[in-house]
Amino acid sequence: CSAIDACESSNGGCSAKAECRRTTPGNRACVCNAGYTGDGIVCIEINPCLENNGGCDRNAECTQTGPNQAACNCLKGYSGDGKRCTYISLCSQNNGGCSEFAICNDTELTERTCTCKPNYIGDGFKCRGNIFQELLRNSNTSRFYFQLEALSIRDITGPGPFTLFVPRTDVLNSDPRVKDWIAKGVMAQVLRYHMVGCANLLYKDLTTITNITSLHGDLIHISYSQNSLILNNKAEIILSDAVGTNGVIHVINQILVP
Repeated sequence: CSAIDACESSNGGCSAKAECRRTTPGNRACVCNAGYTGDGIVCIEINPCLENNGGCDRNAECTQTGPNQAACNCLKGYSGDGKRCTYISLCSQNNGGCSEFAICNDTELTERTCTCKPNYIGDGFKCRGNIFQELLRNSNTSRFYFQLEALSIRDITGPGPFTLFVPRTDVLNSDPRVKDWIAKGVMAQVLRYHMVGCANLLYKDLTTITNITSLHGDLIHISYSQNSLILNNKAEIILSDAVGTNGVIHVINQILVP
């Protein structure tokens, strides 16, 4: 007589995911393979993600990749190897895309707010200071700023409001009269003729006015025709409504002469 091998046929009735082990003649034991669980007759794949998030960080996604195998991937807004994930602050890089004059605050995952700092106005992505500061930040108006600085004219650093009509930088640089005015000591009067106090006049406001008084004291005549605003029948407003905390800047294509 020979012993019967209970595992010889059909894996001994064990699961295809189990090992059939001979015990005594005619008997066997079914043991689930690694990565599977069950009684050996029925073996189910172990999903490690179902317990303790598969050993992944709580801010990671656990994805089953095979029997008792898983991959850990950090969730959006976090970085790391999946086992350890750290929060990525949007504000930590490039001020979160906010203006350099804004405060960036992380609010929640992949979200942040941008708020202009005190003494600045805007939506947080673009923040503007007073019009004296804004002159320097724009190449079209920076020459006017340096002219004011050279003569220590600080009228427009006050609370205002002010309206400025600024000759474009290339106009100030190329007009030969500027050197003469500086030599004669009248440049300050010319510059103040481009400033209006106690008024924050936007382009639409200027279309309804015919005369305004400059800080120099002389009137500036305004005419509106063919969708253009002309000052003193010569200078056209070519860029308008650059609003600051204490006024507004308009760029013109000629120098106003009192």
